Amino acid sequence: MPSRLAQEVGKKQPFNIPEQEAFLNLLRTTSTLEAEFKRLFRKHGLSLTTYNLLRIARGHRPDGVRCSTIRDQLIVRVPDVTRLVDRLIDRGLVRREVDPDDARAVRIHITRKGLRLLDKLDEPVVELHRAQLSHMSAEQLNTLSELLQVARNST
Repeated sequence: MPSRLAQEVGKKQPFNIPEQEAFLNLLRTTSTLEAEFKRLFRKHGLSLTTYNLLRIARGHRPDGVRCSTIRDQLIVRVPDVTRLVDRLIDRGLVRREVDPDDARAVRIHITRKGLRLLDKLDEPVVELHRAQLSHMSAEQLNTLSELLQVARNST
């Protein structure tokens, strides 16, 4: 009998290998969960990545953060962080300043407007996390996180 995922995607035969099924389960779950976050952020003119960038900038207050650090800390890596930063600058959510330690580099600082936007989103984001995953126990959530870290560290 096909697995639940196989049934959901209309696959009549079992998956070739368990790794394939696990990978596709991960993609399907990610797609399902992130859709609600995309809707929430879209209402505020953000994407998942620009929201993440603002959170990174907020976490590096008051010193600001270099684009290379943003690139390393993004949940979903993108090749052109500078373009994302430019979009947020155009909206007044972050600003760029020369790095006091290296005049060739710049640091990205979140603005008051950016902080207000994140403050407005903090509670809805927490509520959405709870709505999506509160049916799982703390132990299950910890196990899930550990397993995902194991999978991620294999590459």
